[in-house]
Amino acid sequence: MPTEDFAPEGTASESTVPKSPAVGAAAPEPMARSAAPTSRSRTVGALSLGLIAIFALGACGSQAEAEEPEAGATEAEAADAEDAEGEAEGEAAATVTIEDDHGTHEVSTDPQSVVVTDNRSYRTLEAFGVEPTAAARSLMDAQTHDWAQDESILDLGNHREPDLENVVAAEPDLIINGQRFQQYYQDLSGLAPEATVLEFEPQEDADLVEELIRKTESLGEVFGEEGVATELVEELEAEMARVQDAYDGESTVMGLLTSGGDMSYVAPGPEGRAIGPVFDTFDLTPALEQEGENESHGDDISVEAIATANPDWMLVLDRDARLSLDEGEEYSPAAEIVEESAALANVSAVENDQIVYLPENFYLTEDIQAYTEFFRDFADALEAAE
Repeated sequence: MPTEDFAPEGTASESTVPKSPAVGAAAPEPMARSAAPTSRSRTVGALSLGLIAIFALGACGSQAEAEEPEAGATEAEAADAEDAEGEAEGEAAATVTIEDDHGTHEVSTDPQSVVVTDNRSYRTLEAFGVEPTAAARSLMDAQTHDWAQDESILDLGNHREPDLENVVAAEPDLIINGQRFQQYYQDLSGLAPEATVLEFEPQEDADLVEELIRKTESLGEVFGEEGVATELVEELEAEMARVQDAYDGESTVMGLLTSGGDMSYVAPGPEGRAIGPVFDTFDLTPALEQEGENESHGDDISVEAIATANPDWMLVLDRDARLSLDEGEEYSPAAEIVEESAALANVSAVENDQIVYLPENFYLTEDIQAYTEFFRDFADALEAAE
């Protein structure tokens, strides 16, 4: 490039252009390299190159600075993704320590496949929003349980003819077993060796109601539904308090079970089906002191024996109310059997309309919800009689 292009303002251009020699004058010594730049031109050129380099570096620096936030953002996003993945893995791997009838277990709080055979747990698990892969649907009352007709749930049959092959098909990691299926504990453990099998059956000499509370609270921990479990327990305890306040401590009480048109005696205490344990819970005074022999269906008793005992209150469980009867069988409601019996017409409980019938689905549920409803009805009747 011509050096004048870089000449500073106010500088003569001739200083850089040689003059022609005069005629007859001695020729000047030849210039060594007329094309070589002067020291000034070299300075200006160097300065130009330096400025170019500075501009180039500045541009690169600006680009790098512009890219740095993007790189930082990418790293932050990656870190967030790793944290989220770690949290997800932590949640998936979360467990809770549960003590059941067989010991202590570390149970996943997010089981992927749940099998349920314990009819005392069905409604509680439904309240928790649990969706089992398999359950004893044949033992469920369609009027009580949505699960009963849900074909997506594998049916395990009933305790007399169980379909345990469906346990294998369900591939469970958690099994809630109990009551009628209690006898199959070892079978279930063998069929699903990777699963945790939990049972919360009433323990010997333990209060039945307290055992229902233990079951409810433990299941609440397993499924992270402690709040719902607390509500169920508080509802039960509220009705219990009403019964305790309203019962006078002296009125005599008798438990009865009806089935097939007949009445059976339910013994006070843990030997008596469903109603028996309530005598200890509320310290009820038995109208008849007789040990029970048949915990499942009550003991034979004549209407004359009931009349002689003359209970002030009757607590009656209608076993057949929600059962499917065999062909040819006719259902006789408990109220009809008891109240239309001529032999019981003069019994105090009948005369004063002091008969409390347990919920119709009680025989198939016997859960915390059923006892809450039973105690509510009992409390209502006791308060009305005051």
